Amino acid sequence: MTTSSRPIPGARRARAVHGLGAVVVGVVCALVATGCSGDDDAVTDPTDPPAVAHTYVTRPDLTPPVMRATVGSLPHDAADDAAEGNVVALGPKDEDQQPAMQGALLVDPTGEPVWVSPMKVGPFDVRVQEYQGVPVLTYWEGTSTDSGTGEGRVVLLDAHYDQVATVTTGGSVGRGKADIHETTITPSGTILLTAYVPAQADLTAVGGPKDGWVEEGVAQEVDIASGKVLWEWRSLDHVPVQETYANLAKGMGTEEKPFDYFHINAIALDGDGALLVSARNTHTVYKVDRATGKVDWHLGGKQNEFVLGAQFAWQHDVRLQDDGTLTLFDNEGSPRVGPTSRGLRLTVDEKTMTTSTVAEYLPPTARHSDTQGNVQVLPDGNVVVGWGQRPYVTEYDGGGNLLGELSFSSGSSYRAYRVTWHATPTDPPDVVVQGDTVHVSWNGATDVARWRVVSGADEASAKTVTTAARKGFETTVHASSGLGAYVAVQALDADGAVIGTGTPAK
Repeated sequence: MTTSSRPIPGARRARAVHGLGAVVVGVVCALVATGCSGDDDAVTDPTDPPAVAHTYVTRPDLTPPVMRATVGSLPHDAADDAAEGNVVALGPKDEDQQPAMQGALLVDPTGEPVWVSPMKVGPFDVRVQEYQGVPVLTYWEGTSTDSGTGEGRVVLLDAHYDQVATVTTGGSVGRGKADIHETTITPSGTILLTAYVPAQADLTAVGGPKDGWVEEGVAQEVDIASGKVLWEWRSLDHVPVQETYANLAKGMGTEEKPFDYFHINAIALDGDGALLVSARNTHTVYKVDRATGKVDWHLGGKQNEFVLGAQFAWQHDVRLQDDGTLTLFDNEGSPRVGPTSRGLRLTVDEKTMTTSTVAEYLPPTARHSDTQGNVQVLPDGNVVVGWGQRPYVTEYDGGGNLLGELSFSSGSSYRAYRVTWHATPTDPPDVVVQGDTVHVSWNGATDVARWRVVSGADEASAKTVTTAARKGFETTVHASSGLGAYVAVQALDADGAVIGTGTPAK
């Protein structure tokens, strides 16, 4: 993973970093069984407005949040979806914070819903990936805990929203133990998964019993087609408990309440036969040799081996980018360390053992997201930051200049992505007729440009009554000349081809 220190285009506009945050020995952590949630801050900020839900005549069961632009707007070239993505993928959740929905959500760059999942439990890591040469929509589903872990599986949907595969842990971990934190599909048709496994450990170094218990961080690579575990790595074999910054609170460290000393939250492929493992509670990125499991180096934390160009704390979503730079979401809490959470992009030079800051991605004003979060580099060089615990999605140019931001008002989304997704649902469009007014929607359809209403005494005699441009998730069309006994609405793509037809429910 050796990289040069040559900055990416636009890096000269990046703001300087002057001691923002710290990865130092002696940080006192007030987390209790720390996971993706801290105990010293509410999930939402008092300045975040209450969640407001969309309501639809055609789909009263769907209540996605009304998203608003807080700064500028997300750039979008409708003629070049591949450059930056035509939809934003989210997973709004946290029912106690009154978000407008719990589930997977795709919206266009203005925040208008495109696909609203009907699920009742908030998923994690909703995104588009490639499997067997075709795009798939993926997300984690299962049971999550207040400490920010979970047990479940990863679901893969095709471009008709039909399930094509599910995958979870196996081997010594057992089935159904896939944690919320990682769902990355590799070019080899495998998936990288995390798991939290209770294990006995000596906790005397952190003030606990010799025969204590911890949540061991486990990384697995699983073949999606067969479910076979191809590779496994366990934290206790390579990372001692004393590397943690988490506090062993009273009553923790038992078999019933194991101590989360490590908190694995990301696995990424490295370009030279290794993997990168991120652990929130040690403030460290580990380069792991795939063949031996040995830790080749520590970036950050108590065993840091680099001269740091930027320090980070409680980080998430470590990724190796195509140009060799490393990106991560620097939470800086909880407890609070630096003045704001942020995205970071770093060069990592393994020859000189130094890192330098290419860019930092700062919020419009100081914003702490103590849990979750991600950084995504788009094909056009722009960068998207999902703020995890805070309900924002922000886009920057490569140098860190803010271009636009959307907010879904309340709750959180584990990560957020801009993705390219073209889908035609198996189910037909939903149509409701009220007098001479027609309401139509097609949940998940990405390529509808116009709606054509046809009507007559029956289907055989039906003729075009009117056409109208698609206006958001649900379009309302008025038939000034009246409607017959039979009504249907045809979905037309940009070329005028019919891609779906809906009729009112009987």
